[in-house]
Amino acid sequence: SMQRRLNRTLNSSHDRKLLALVDVEGFVPKEVTVTVKDGKVKVLAEHEEEHTTTRGKVYNYKNITKEISLPPGVSEDEVTYSL
Repeated sequence: SMQRRLNRTLNSSHDRKLLALVDVEGFVPKEVTVTVKDGKVKVLAEHEEEHTTTRGKVYNYKNITKEISLPPGVSEDEVTYSL
């Protein structure tokens, strides 16, 4: 379940401070971009699909955008992330 996965993630990061978890299920890693700039962590995930049907082409697009401010005293170069 999602809660168990969350707990495992939190337990495995005991030596570091966890700022945020962003659910990007349904996206592959190359569709997820993380940037750290101006005191903020920005997460952008974009997925686009094209299907051809008898009526023509159908496009499906989904995205997630999250912006998290770094806590006071945390340097941008201290930030790490994993997918």
